[in-house]
Amino acid sequence: MTIDSLQTVLITGAGGWLGSLLPQTLVERSPNTRFSFILADVVAPKHPKGLAAKVITHQADLSDPASLDALFATEFGHPDVVYSMHGIMSLGSEENWDLGMKINFDSTRLLLEKARHSRPASGEPVRFVFTSSVATYGGELPDVVLPSTSCTPEGAYGTAKLMGEYLVSEYSRMGFVNGLSVKLPTIVPRPGVPSRATSAFVSSIVREPLAGVRATCPIGTSPDDPLLSTTGVWVAKPSTTLINLAHANRVLADKEMVAKVARWSRSVQLPGFTTTVREIIDALREVRGDEAVKLITFDDDETCRRIVSSWPRSFDNSYAQRLGFIVDTDGFAGAIREYMRNSM
Repeated sequence: MTIDSLQTVLITGAGGWLGSLLPQTLVERSPNTRFSFILADVVAPKHPKGLAAKVITHQADLSDPASLDALFATEFGHPDVVYSMHGIMSLGSEENWDLGMKINFDSTRLLLEKARHSRPASGEPVRFVFTSSVATYGGELPDVVLPSTSCTPEGAYGTAKLMGEYLVSEYSRMGFVNGLSVKLPTIVPRPGVPSRATSAFVSSIVREPLAGVRATCPIGTSPDDPLLSTTGVWVAKPSTTLINLAHANRVLADKEMVAKVARWSRSVQLPGFTTTVREIIDALREVRGDEAVKLITFDDDETCRRIVSSWPRSFDNSYAQRLGFIVDTDGFAGAIREYMRNSM
């Protein structure tokens, strides 16, 4: 195999579920690139098994400039690409506002500044992929959100993420970095224990019943509650989201593709599809039967319901698809089947 390029990639939040899977996806999607990875998180990430690449793992406090200095001074040199994927999730940000702002916003500014002043050997600006969220939206929204729809977040997490998006656009405008913010859909189902994300229940009401364990749905008070049919979320499968994250690096590496990104905003909503809580439960029934659905109990949580209801239910995928990002085509039942293949 001919190696066309060498890339050093720094991933913050690499100890998280999605961040831990991204290196393998990057390698698989770019077989002619030789990768070196700097993987950082508040707890040193595990070395990915079977990864055909050089890897350094770091325990890092991303709000500490000295920790950032160390990430840009490894034996791999300055990174060519940064994936900023760390963060305190939505419920955690509400419960500890100061910590949420410190990690979700302050450390993003520090990371951008470090990338600005640490160009790789190519002399080109660092390619900077910032993972954002649909939580940047709120208030009165159209039935279908467009790239031109204003962001008015109603929570600390969405506010910090939106400010991070503005910084990525400004640093890119100034030529400090070559950045792209990608707003992630709710990625489902997630394996492992529930996170402190408000949307964690979307995975848990599938994951736990598949394992024969009871799960609590914080939307509605019973299986017949009308809220189940009116509460919608914007979702995508893990495999699709990982492919799209890898594609973000390709967009930034291609000047013709970068030219297609809106001049006034370096933010893109990654493709997804709309599903209601009722449709999630129906998909579980389709794949696993009534016995799995009977393991779901209901305990309406006003805070969770308020935050989820403030998020948009549907987006226009066309802008992201013109940039080469892909969308799921097999619905929530397909997401459940993927989870069963990969995580059970």
